[in-house]
Amino acid sequence: HSPSFLTKESRLEISESAVPGLRLQLQAAHDPDVGQFSVQEYKLSTNDHFRLEVKDRGKDGKIPILVLLKTLDRETKKRHKLLLSAIDGGKPSKSGTAGITVDVLDINDNMPVFNEDAYSVLLEENAPIGTTIIKVNASDLDEGSNGEVMYSLGKNVNSRIRELFRVDPSTGEITVQDLIDFEAEESYEIDIQASDKGSAPLRTDKSVLVNIVDLNDNTPQIEVTSFSKAIPEDARLGTTVALISVLDKDSGLNGKVICSFNEDVPFTLSPSTQDNMYAIVTKSHLDREKQAIYDVRIIAKDAGVPSLSSEKSITIVVSDVNDNSPEFSMSPYTFYVPENNSPGASLFSVRASDRDEGDNSRILYHILRDGKDNTKVHSFNLNINSENGDILALKSFDFETLKTFQFQVVATDSGAPSLSSNVTVNVFILDQNDNAPVILYPLSSNGSAEGVEEIPRNVNAGHLVTKVRAYDADIGYNGWLLFSLQELTDHSLFGLDRYTGQIRTLRSFTETDEAEHKLVILVKDNGNVSLSATATVIVKLVEPKEAFAASDVKSAAKVDDEDNVTFYLMITLGSVSVLFLISIIVLIAMQCSKSTDYTSKYLQETNYDGTLCHSIQYRSGDKRYMLVGPRMSIGSTIVPGSHANTLVLPDRRRTSEESG
Repeated sequence: HSPSFLTKESRLEISESAVPGLRLQLQAAHDPDVGQFSVQEYKLSTNDHFRLEVKDRGKDGKIPILVLLKTLDRETKKRHKLLLSAIDGGKPSKSGTAGITVDVLDINDNMPVFNEDAYSVLLEENAPIGTTIIKVNASDLDEGSNGEVMYSLGKNVNSRIRELFRVDPSTGEITVQDLIDFEAEESYEIDIQASDKGSAPLRTDKSVLVNIVDLNDNTPQIEVTSFSKAIPEDARLGTTVALISVLDKDSGLNGKVICSFNEDVPFTLSPSTQDNMYAIVTKSHLDREKQAIYDVRIIAKDAGVPSLSSEKSITIVVSDVNDNSPEFSMSPYTFYVPENNSPGASLFSVRASDRDEGDNSRILYHILRDGKDNTKVHSFNLNINSENGDILALKSFDFETLKTFQFQVVATDSGAPSLSSNVTVNVFILDQNDNAPVILYPLSSNGSAEGVEEIPRNVNAGHLVTKVRAYDADIGYNGWLLFSLQELTDHSLFGLDRYTGQIRTLRSFTETDEAEHKLVILVKDNGNVSLSATATVIVKLVEPKEAFAASDVKSAAKVDDEDNVTFYLMITLGSVSVLFLISIIVLIAMQCSKSTDYTSKYLQETNYDGTLCHSIQYRSGDKRYMLVGPRMSIGSTIVPGSHANTLVLPDRRRTSEESG
């Protein structure tokens, strides 16, 4: 008989944690033969981990024992196939075999192992929440729960990383769960832990380096670090007005910033030695009077694609410097002032303006006292209100004494140093009817305007009896005299020429006519409110012989008187005319010397007729000025306004009549 085993295949389970020397009793073989023909020995197939021991139990036979030689490693070999042979003692010997399968039981003796030595990944900032960054993978050679791997963030990972990233425990996917900002952090090192599910879990760690990719998501920021809100208008070129800093949190070209102004202004941006610093400096001259405030918009633009930009406005105020002299509203000034003005009342005003501001534009006026007309100005005590330029005279003007004069007014600002300018003021005195006619002839020895004229009875009609002579110191209509008979004994005998004052006979005398006639002549001027004087002429009728005798005596006296009267009249009229002409000529000469002066224009338009000058008369009822004279028609006017410089000349229909 051959030895045989009850079970042809047997299975053993040995933990890989079993220590060498472990002994496991195996199934013994059965041989019906006895004695030496029974089972005498066992043999084990060749292997590295087990050996066979046989224990003899006497009558019970021999028992095979499997002995562990070295530690098993399931991860190296999880199952071992052995063949156990039983051999009897016969000759030839017979044997039987049985298969032994040793299953190595797993223990958690292997840690999870990541499949990459290093993990590194790029992640754009502002990536959407839920974006998968990377998937890590770890394996465990153990089996079952000992080989199942779970993923998590390392225990020492900071709270910010836990807020930003999430690891899927099963798949190892790392995803974004909050806003990623390159400007907050440029990279993150995430510690990932892989652990198995063994009863005593084994763990391993691996770092994942996440580099954040910068996007152009930040606009440049402009900050004014130093600013002079006001800069004087005389500041030199290159004067620093403000310092600004520009910051862009992006990197590279996204953070490279260029600054500029949005419009043409007298300033420029000068880069500083420090990065992203600029100085706003003047590039051209400033003029507050042209522009006092500049609203400057600074534009900062980065070099990203697409680029981002920002703006900042600053207000630069140009402060005033006293660089403008006062300017009069006109130059020269021409004023027409009626004589007999009220002392102390304002006559006229001059006005100046200054384009500066504040004290630099506050103007004070004064009259220049060192001119050649100073005596005239002083004689009338001309004063000026220093604040408003109103000019007044403390005395009344007298046209017959002074017809025109000029003076200088100085306007000075209150700057430091102050600036000033002068203006010429031309004053023309307007005549008022303030002088009554003066009878020059007839004139009695006691000074009264009375005279006696003797004429023959036989004179014909048209005979010149006498001529009443009178003078009025006024001019124009105010000095234009008209003669009329106020009282007469016989209106049929005598006639009076209203313009010449000549008294002539109207008819021949008769025997019935009275021998003596009294004529009262009224001499009045043509003023608005006319003034007058009267002269009395006694006309005596004598016989021709008496008349001739008396005529010879009286003629000689009369000739002397008339010569004297004529002489004085000529002197008076000539003096007045010459003085007026001289003053006009001097004024014209002075004005011609000025580059821009309209006085000469006005003086050249003044009319003259012989030695009697024309005059300007203001008629309050018509509210107009009248240009009048001995040979000019009534009604030539100067229209009020434009300083009474506009002449309106009417029809001179009466010229021929009046000249007669």
